[in-house]
Amino acid sequence: MKNKPKYIIFLVAIVVFVIWQLPYFGWVQYPFILLGTWFHEMGHGLTAILVGGSFKYLEIYENGGGVAYYTISDSYMPVSIANALIAIGGLLGPAITGSVLIISGKSPKITRIALRVLIGIMILSLILWIRSFWGMVILISFIVFLTGITFFKNQKLEVITILFLGLQSVLSTYLQLDYLFTKQFERDGVIQISDTQAIAENTIGTYWIWAILIVLISVYLLWKSFRYYLRK
Repeated sequence: MKNKPKYIIFLVAIVVFVIWQLPYFGWVQYPFILLGTWFHEMGHGLTAILVGGSFKYLEIYENGGGVAYYTISDSYMPVSIANALIAIGGLLGPAITGSVLIISGKSPKITRIALRVLIGIMILSLILWIRSFWGMVILISFIVFLTGITFFKNQKLEVITILFLGLQSVLSTYLQLDYLFTKQFERDGVIQISDTQAIAENTIGTYWIWAILIVLISVYLLWKSFRYYLRK
């Protein structure tokens, strides 16, 4: 792996694209939809901790949706700013995580570390925050699968795995485009505002302006991570 072929990331990207484009692949897509939801909700929860609040728990639902419960009563910043940052944290969580995983794929040594850190975070999340059946199912499944990958001690397999997860994570941002450009939605008969609308209400602008900005930032992160991976 010292002379790692650069085309690996393109082959993995093609596989990821095919999985999401071809029909009858729903059974393959489904676990990654739930994983994308986990990245999203963890982004909300961990950002809540960073702004001085507390991350209570998160739930992931069978339909691919989810919600993170948190409080910001002890936050060291204004409530409006804290709420806006937490909303942004969820929307950019998958793109940031995916970019970090792609970058880590540049070095087998860093890939090995990143894979084990990801498994550790999943275990921590399962113990501390997951409070729903489907959340437990998807986290346990990925923990077992990724732990199995580490037992092979195959550098190329670990690199391909981390790149695949990174690209899947970034892609989950674009799978939620409808949500990004939604002002409000209904959950359990209750009308709720979207994350982009939450940002707009707590700062300036409109939900669709923030949606465009989130998309542009996600594209930029993907581009920069690809450039870094391909750099000599």
